[in-house]
Amino acid sequence: MNILVLGSGGREHTFAYKISQSKRCSKLFVAPGNAGTAAIATNLPIGVNDFEGIKKVVIENSIEMVVVGPEDPLVNGIQDFFKADTQLQHVMLVGPSKSGALLEGSKERAKEFMMQHNIPTAAYQSFTSESLDAGKQFLETLNPPYVLKADGLAAGKGVLILKDLNEAKQELENMLTHAKFGAASTKVVIEEFLDGIELSVFVLTDGKNYKVLPTAKDYKRIGEGDTGLNTGGMGAVSPVPFADEVLMNKIEERIVKPTVNGLKVEEIDYKGFVFIGLIKVNNEPYVIEYNVRMGDPETEVVFPRITSDLVDLLEATAKQKLNEITLEIDERAATTVMVVSGGYPEAYEKGKEISGIEKVEDAIVFHAGTALKEGKVVSNGGRVLAVTSLDTDFRKAIKKSYQEIEKLSFDTMYYRTDIGFDL
Repeated sequence: MNILVLGSGGREHTFAYKISQSKRCSKLFVAPGNAGTAAIATNLPIGVNDFEGIKKVVIENSIEMVVVGPEDPLVNGIQDFFKADTQLQHVMLVGPSKSGALLEGSKERAKEFMMQHNIPTAAYQSFTSESLDAGKQFLETLNPPYVLKADGLAAGKGVLILKDLNEAKQELENMLTHAKFGAASTKVVIEEFLDGIELSVFVLTDGKNYKVLPTAKDYKRIGEGDTGLNTGGMGAVSPVPFADEVLMNKIEERIVKPTVNGLKVEEIDYKGFVFIGLIKVNNEPYVIEYNVRMGDPETEVVFPRITSDLVDLLEATAKQKLNEITLEIDERAATTVMVVSGGYPEAYEKGKEISGIEKVEDAIVFHAGTALKEGKVVSNGGRVLAVTSLDTDFRKAIKKSYQEIEKLSFDTMYYRTDIGFDL
């Protein structure tokens, strides 16, 4: 079948990489794609939110399956758009409906969903500019540190964790009245801080059945030892060493099953990925957040460990037949290290020529922010490349990733040298 992947990052290159290996895939398209996807698929210069443009290429290229990478088009209702259009209704679209995507599109909605279905999470309240004073009073009732979350989408950067009460009050005001995160922070969720270690669990669901994919842990901060500004993610490890059978059973029984059941009970059309951001506090799992798609850079360690045909899995999801498919996993560990542009996550320059990709032999290089310019691969984003390795344990895999990274170079290139340090 002809398949279209929407997006342009490392996650989408990984999707394309796995889909291109499937015997089921005839022609593969990526919109808009990057220099990495250009080598294995046909890139189409169409934005992920240009639904009419997407419709046109789906019809022109007889595309039978659309796999949505990022959250934006899902929150904007691409699934509903396809369902409502007689020319597109037959196309399998992997990704939830607009109401399902609200689990990521609104932090408040996610919290309400968890409370409704008895899913363990931190206590919270939400506030708008009208209730700013009440928000400041609520902060006074909590113990530090204080967690402030922009309600809407803020590209993974809308969460502040602050130790000082006055600073927390000031930042609440900045978010609500000075639009610190734009429209995303017209409403802010304040929640109690949970002290523990984080991990991510990925679930593929057809709205009725589900498969729990490999676990992963990512590293969000720009600096060594998890310091400095939040980024989209600087590296990841899979599986998570501390996610033993006991913890995974608790996660499945208390979180995964109630989540899928909640979608069913609320009659939410959900055929796609659920990314559950968790924290382990005294061996008990709590949900920090839901995302309604795969994570990045977690996809770069989760997918290389899936040995089942990805197209079979995605088709079973779209047709609500996931119970008929076996999920096979490579027992080896996978690690990825993100190579970024100097200055990221603040101001950085694009268009730097990248050399050495073809010299990498013992790892997979996934392109995150790259483009082709006069036949050469150049940087085209903050996060540029993800270098993924597999080995018998994560320490060996990470060593491999770092050895291979040394073959790469571009002006201002930066990466963290301590991914997996806390494991």
